[in-house]
Amino acid sequence: MRIVFAGTADFAVPSLRACNARHQVLAALTQPARPGSRGRPAPRPVADTAAQLGIPLLQPERIRSGPAVEELLGLGADVLVVAAYGQILPRALLDGHRFGGVNVHASLLPRWRGAAPIARAVLAGDPSAGVCIMRMEAGLDTGPVYATREVPIDAEATAAGLTETLAIAGAEELVAVLAALERGTAVATPQPEDGVTYAARLTREDGLLDWSARTAEEVDRMVRALTPWPGVTADLAGVGVRILAGRPVPAVEVGVTPGEGDTVPGSAGATPGLAGAIPGSVIRIEGESVLVATAAGLYRVDTLQPSGRRPMSAAAFLRGRK
Repeated sequence: MRIVFAGTADFAVPSLRACNARHQVLAALTQPARPGSRGRPAPRPVADTAAQLGIPLLQPERIRSGPAVEELLGLGADVLVVAAYGQILPRALLDGHRFGGVNVHASLLPRWRGAAPIARAVLAGDPSAGVCIMRMEAGLDTGPVYATREVPIDAEATAAGLTETLAIAGAEELVAVLAALERGTAVATPQPEDGVTYAARLTREDGLLDWSARTAEEVDRMVRALTPWPGVTADLAGVGVRILAGRPVPAVEVGVTPGEGDTVPGSAGATPGLAGAIPGSVIRIEGESVLVATAAGLYRVDTLQPSGRRPMSAAAFLRGRK
């Protein structure tokens, strides 16, 4: 099968490699290079992979304008495969191929249509995530589904880890769907009308943590969902830090009883026990970690990163705040 592949992020790389191994990829469509941190170009995994595989690369600024659509249609591909591309594709591009557009989408549609389905699933505390192979249409992730694979979200699952798992699962399901399209046996099932939710693109504001507005479980989901991007930033001992790792801690495991008070270096004097702990206050140090009060429960901060400094243990950070 002759394929035009559209993708940008890491999630798309296994699908691109799978297409290239079994079919003829005529071109890879990806986002143009952008500036990253400290003036370096932002990573473009699909662009790098296409270069390694010798696949011609197209990087139009806006796919909906300019000659890119005509150029892609002129290649005479059988199908357009899309995975984490990052732009809305014009209808002419979807309709201009024999098998249309086939999208690898990282959610259990119709839940989490949109740009950030994996992170939103973790943030919401969903019991499972998944990947769907969908026939594309003009709406946002509204097309009928060829294949679905479900993956459980356990208590320690991160968006980064789930992305790797679902990327491989998506590539495997994609290969099967493309084979069925060639045989003429592929069947796409319309999405149900009930259960539609939208996964808005992540912003830096999503990572701003207010200890008084989040329970320990919610803080945990934020850290697992939003690391590395956009990251979770919060005030700790009067300093804004990025929280890199930790977990919620049951009160019985902490061994602190209501009415106890601890004075911790870097905290604002004596901290009440669990019954009256001020959200954001440090309850105590445990090894290289620190226990922080939330709106409900305690969150153990293991690793953090102050602005402009390297990652460090939470206890090392507090020792530097004496």
